[in-house]
Amino acid sequence: MSSPDPQVRAARNKSTSPPPRGPVVAVTGAASGVGALLTERLAALEEVKQVVAIDERRGECAEAEWHILDVRDPAIADRLRGADVVVHLALDLDLETDAAARTAYNVRGTQTVLTAAAAAGVHRVVLCTSTMVYGALPDNELPLSEDAELRATAEATGVGDLLEIERLARRAPRAHPGLNVTVVRPAVLVGGTDTALTRYFESPRLLVVAGSRPAWQFCHVDDLCSALEYAVLEKVDGELAVGCDGWLEQEEVEELSGIRRMELPSAVALGAAARLHRIGLTPSPAGDLAYTMYPWVVSGSRLHDAGWRPAYTNEEVLAQLLDEVSGRHTVAGRRLGRKDATAAGAAGATVALLGAAAVVRRARKARRRI
Repeated sequence: MSSPDPQVRAARNKSTSPPPRGPVVAVTGAASGVGALLTERLAALEEVKQVVAIDERRGECAEAEWHILDVRDPAIADRLRGADVVVHLALDLDLETDAAARTAYNVRGTQTVLTAAAAAGVHRVVLCTSTMVYGALPDNELPLSEDAELRATAEATGVGDLLEIERLARRAPRAHPGLNVTVVRPAVLVGGTDTALTRYFESPRLLVVAGSRPAWQFCHVDDLCSALEYAVLEKVDGELAVGCDGWLEQEEVEELSGIRRMELPSAVALGAAARLHRIGLTPSPAGDLAYTMYPWVVSGSRLHDAGWRPAYTNEEVLAQLLDEVSGRHTVAGRRLGRKDATAAGAAGATVALLGAAAVVRRARKARRRI
């Protein structure tokens, strides 16, 4: 009996052979937040061979291979051996964390992961920062190009850390030839997050600085994870902005949220915010206010060109954010307990800001007396 035709035999072998397996992916910060969501997502993908999860505690994904350690520990290089891609999500952007400790963790952790990845033979590292690195400025275009200059300053919460991470990302391929670094920059992140920008919607009134023109662009955590998946699978690289298509004007936000505005002159609002932060009454520095005053919407053209699309609209993400913060009460960036919120009442934000304005006036009078 004659043997099958070589082409038939090749086709038969191809149909019975197991599908090719994709990369081994390591995820730092894998036990919570975006890291936990991404770990679960990647572990369920046929295109991913193995997920290596790294954190200071074990998470819930049973399919991942867990390693418990601090990302600043040089021993992480041993845990990364055999990985093709590293997604570094072990960042501390907590409003309540000491700023110096937060910077030491974020910057040192990123430095260590990049160096360890290169030493372990990893060919791609994916970092996550924020579209905040573009800066919120009155002359920003709507939307900004992904290639726009990063004009943010270190005056807002955590932005200085993110700018340093961006610098490390640019230097890494030169310091470690063969290492590809992709940076993913989400817009205002919503979905179990707590930032100065999500707390903005916990106030009884939405502070609007007179003469400003805010524009709001959100990013759902599920959309961030799907964008990170694109980067892991090398469907796209470079510097990527992630967010909902388009943006919402302040008037649209107020109409959708049902929260009325409280408008203050720029000097009063910024001066009050600075003094409240300096005396420890609010965790947010005055620099955070710029992101509620001026546009920093970014076009996500690179992901769109690669075929990615957000699953959520700005309206849908804002609705989820409002649902998440329902029942929380924040005055001037400081979250209040139920008893404090009852005492503060609906006028709490006004009282706090007027009180801060009084601090400004007293300081001016003191200077005049000198």
